[in-house]
Amino acid sequence: MALRLLGDEHPSFEDLPLVLTVEEAAAVLRIGRSAAYDQARIFRATNGAEGLLVICVGRNLRVPRAALERLLDPGSSIKRPAS
Repeated sequence: MALRLLGDEHPSFEDLPLVLTVEEAAAVLRIGRSAAYDQARIFRATNGAEGLLVICVGRNLRVPRAALERLLDPGSSIKRPAS
């Protein structure tokens, strides 16, 4: 089932699944798929110091919804992905 993120109604964070694929997170962040995977690689290469927070579930990468919420919260103390 594809996650519908675009259209007339924008879902709230509560409407999103607890974990998203990297592609779904890219859509939420309105960045490209390649940029999101680049940020995921940076996160893994820097042991979480930079990049898009991902967790490994087997061989799959997932982005926790809570990490996206913190990333988009202006008052958050977590580091944002480099442009």
